[in-house]
Amino acid sequence: MKKPRLELNDPPPRKVMRADLAPTEGYSLVVDGHFKSHYDTVEAAEEAGMALKHRYQMLQVQVYDAATRTRSTVHLPG
Repeated sequence: MKKPRLELNDPPPRKVMRADLAPTEGYSLVVDGHFKSHYDTVEAAEEAGMALKHRYQMLQVQVYDAATRTRSTVHLPG
């Protein structure tokens, strides 16, 4: 069976992130122990975490830093 050729007009294959592996770069939101969304800056990840925490206070939301492999918990102010 022939393999399909990648043409110049075809879009490049998209980068698929696996939910069971920790990311190797950037920052990710961890919601109730599961990696959810990926961000380039810690500020963007914290902002998204705060928005999620405001809507659903019962969730455990953390920001994962791939460079240092650490998690920081997102707390509501006050």
